Amino acid sequence: MNEMTPVQSVGVAKPLVDGPEKTTGKAMFAADFQAAETLVGRILRSPVAHANITAMDTSKAEALPGVHAVVTEADCSDTYGVLPIAMNEWALARGRVRYRGEPVAAVAAVDVATAQRALDLIEVTYEELPAYFSAEEARAEGAVLLHDDKPGNIERDAEFDLGDVDKDMAEADLVREIEVKCSEVCQVQMEPHATFAEYDGARERLTIRPSTQVPFYVHKMLARTMGMAEGHIRVIKPHIGGGFGSRTETLQSDLIAGLLARKARATVKVVLSREETFITHRGRPESHITMKVGMKSDGTITAVDFTVQQRGGAYSGYGIVTILYAGSMIYGLYNISSARFQGLRVLTNTPPCGAFRGHGTVKTRFAFEGLIDDMARELGLDPFAVRRANLLAAPTMTENDLLVNSYGLDQCLDWVEKASDWQARKGKLPANKGMGMACSHYISGASKPKHWTGEPHATIHLRVDWDASITLLTGAAEIGQGSSTVMAQCVAETLGVDMSRINVVSSDSALTPKDNGSYSSRVTYMVGNASIDAAQNLKARLIEAAARKLEIATDDVECLGEVYRGGQQDQGLTFDEVVMEALAGEGTITVKGTFDTIPESWGGRKYRGAAIGGTMAFSYAAQVVEVTVDPYTAEITVDKVWVAHDCGKALNPLAVEGQVQGSVWMGMGQAMSEETGFHEGLPLAANMLDYRVPTIIESPPIEVGIIEAADPHGPFGAKEAGEGSLSGFLPALTNAVADAMGVRACELPLTPDRLLELLEKKARDGGANSDRGAA
Repeated sequence: MNEMTPVQSVGVAKPLVDGPEKTTGKAMFAADFQAAETLVGRILRSPVAHANITAMDTSKAEALPGVHAVVTEADCSDTYGVLPIAMNEWALARGRVRYRGEPVAAVAAVDVATAQRALDLIEVTYEELPAYFSAEEARAEGAVLLHDDKPGNIERDAEFDLGDVDKDMAEADLVREIEVKCSEVCQVQMEPHATFAEYDGARERLTIRPSTQVPFYVHKMLARTMGMAEGHIRVIKPHIGGGFGSRTETLQSDLIAGLLARKARATVKVVLSREETFITHRGRPESHITMKVGMKSDGTITAVDFTVQQRGGAYSGYGIVTILYAGSMIYGLYNISSARFQGLRVLTNTPPCGAFRGHGTVKTRFAFEGLIDDMARELGLDPFAVRRANLLAAPTMTENDLLVNSYGLDQCLDWVEKASDWQARKGKLPANKGMGMACSHYISGASKPKHWTGEPHATIHLRVDWDASITLLTGAAEIGQGSSTVMAQCVAETLGVDMSRINVVSSDSALTPKDNGSYSSRVTYMVGNASIDAAQNLKARLIEAAARKLEIATDDVECLGEVYRGGQQDQGLTFDEVVMEALAGEGTITVKGTFDTIPESWGGRKYRGAAIGGTMAFSYAAQVVEVTVDPYTAEITVDKVWVAHDCGKALNPLAVEGQVQGSVWMGMGQAMSEETGFHEGLPLAANMLDYRVPTIIESPPIEVGIIEAADPHGPFGAKEAGEGSLSGFLPALTNAVADAMGVRACELPLTPDRLLELLEKKARDGGANSDRGAA
């Protein structure tokens, strides 16, 4: 490439910009920070699931040599939560504990042994209350309320009834029902939760480095919990060892570290054990789903009627959003005109659940895709034909006001059907082998942030100084998904310069602009657009400078990335020369770029997104899973997965492929082995030995097809790539097992013992396909 050709950065496989730090071990995670005389923070947790705290004595702990601070609920100024309407949790339990492991007090001491000794000296008296570990128990008549303002222990009920469900169901040629039960699952990110907090007593300032996906929300909740001015707090996000939704809420450990540091007027590090991290998981809730679908003989879906009950745990958390997604996201994938939904999020005496990659959509999609596969078989239709009979045509708005501007599901179906050789192989595999398919989708950022401030959804600053390098300042949280790389690519592509000119500084509230955080796949779409806007603004400034230097009109300047010239014969100016001209008489250049979602109207209709906050774009995915089942042990082996993902435009194909493979892999864990169980509220598998995450040994070849149905509003046409493929794996797997063994699995994870029960039932029934009741 010569110097007269702009450098291409978008659509090219690029290593992640933070890769060198991570691969060489230089990356600093929250637990890696250490300063002189850093104190050790430890948390005292409730041994009971539900009780009033009638007395607490911390005097012995406070008197222990080496203890610098003990904090309790008395040190907390206010409650905290995810949304302004759900601030019902204290960093340290106030008056009542609602699950085993809830923080009650915390200490900061000179070392681990002293901190643990101090915890042992804290005396807490509990008056136990009835505890409920299932949604059914918590909803039973006469059950004690976990929160006085939540009658029936219902955290949130959500419902809609769109179209004419009863009429359209009656007009169907086939109506079938399914009931499924899905276990609670944990994100199991590599890095345990940790926080490093420094308190400057002379200036009354707090600097904190939390393992978080949402630095801005941590900032706000620290100010609220500690009663501090927001301007006296600095939040710096270090490298993060995975998030997957577990850190889309402010965690108690973040707040407790701040409280301890202030009280000790020192530096405190809080690192949770793996067991504590499991307890603080905020994972995907246990769900019970019943669903009825009507279908015409040609595979057209006429109506959907379904209920979703989630065991939410003891506090609201992200649950009030998750239950909305569980219903609303039935739309947007297929052309559905009539749907009825009843959703219940139930409070129980278990750790609070929250957001998990693809949150709210995964278990509903499992029920739906399994049911329509059974209906296709009953009607003698190919599963691909049924999906194609229900495709949308973009642009369109769904019945519940979800706006679909781009739609590549048809191309995804074509790709996986061909890549897997479906038509030639389906139904012709050897005994105990099967193939299954399913589709899925996800949003590219919600149009409503959790805390609305009136500011743009995303803001980027670009700074250029005498060395002609470009510093990109962003508040967006890089959590391993490659967002910093995407922003650098967007800026480099817009300017036509090499990415090596760009340095990314992210997530430091003293230096970078506010960003809402990494959740709901919002960063590439929103912050990518803001990066392009900032680069365009910088480019305009540089063109003005080049025009002055060349003594021509700005319209006559030709920008070729590293060269700005005024005509074919003009040798032009180098990028460095243009920068120096722009700096003349002015000094350092700083420009801003912003992005906001589209206005709340489209085609004459109000655009509200069915209360979940409408998205700018949906990703789409289809996948085929091939399995082998051992008929004697019921062990399932996933032989291969073919997955096509419509990401609009693959800004970085290398990262897109990795994200899609990661989604499939996490779906495999939930489908086959992962389960958060409790005994009287005590976690049964709060470690990485008993909690069975798939390893590389169980991981199959995953062939990825990148589909690019460009979105008109996306950065260079891009949409999300990190969540949409997850939920399709669960039904694709169980559909493959149904193909191989003739049984329908309705309870997840589909462990060998559960599958063996289905196979034994089939044998008892004389070989007939099992019914659709929960396994």
